Amino acid sequence: MNEINRSPAFWRSFPIFEEFDKDAIAELANIATYRKWPAGTVIFQRGDEGNYMIVVISGRIKLSLITPQGRELMLRQHEAGAIFGEMAVLDGQTRSADATATTASEGYVIGKKAFLDIVTNRREAAEAVIRFLCAQLRDTTERLETIALYDLNARVARFFLATLRQIHGNELPESANLRLTMSQTDIAGVLGASRPKVNRAIQWLEESGAIKRNEGIIACKVGRLQSIADPEED
Repeated sequence: MNEINRSPAFWRSFPIFEEFDKDAIAELANIATYRKWPAGTVIFQRGDEGNYMIVVISGRIKLSLITPQGRELMLRQHEAGAIFGEMAVLDGQTRSADATATTASEGYVIGKKAFLDIVTNRREAAEAVIRFLCAQLRDTTERLETIALYDLNARVARFFLATLRQIHGNELPESANLRLTMSQTDIAGVLGASRPKVNRAIQWLEESGAIKRNEGIIACKVGRLQSIADPEED
């Protein structure tokens, strides 16, 4: 059985916990349970009881919905450093999406009651959780804006920039290399488009000098991507 990581730096690497004090972190480590999910495992389904949340330490887990027509709508892809399932834990409602391990994955499961005890008894922890949820809402608003207001070339450029910010923070270098772990089908699901259209948009970005692909590495020209992502700012 894998030991629980008790390092404060480890737990604070997850945005929802980054402002927890050392005592709250210690409590968090005590209530966490290590889990492994083989590729293809359905971790939970929409409508299930939301009695735990998960922090991801390796692999990739997707959140998705199945439309009435049988089409899968991908909402998010979670990799190491992500947390999901917290919404149902905090609001007492059922799961709002399906969670499936797309690759072999590992993480820690944190039970609802024990986590709510921490949040209820520690004001700074509660405030940190509120800030995290607000950031999640802002991110969702930006994603919806991207799909509704921008053409696909701009949406793919914004996707690359958002992925780079996850690595480098908001201050991006002039150029940066990116190795995507998501397939074009996965990207298409996130951006609300078909895989062939996403492929054409990526080719267009390359022809426009915004990116260059070489053996799975995407060399990104950040300034060019930004001009495509927000053409009205030029």
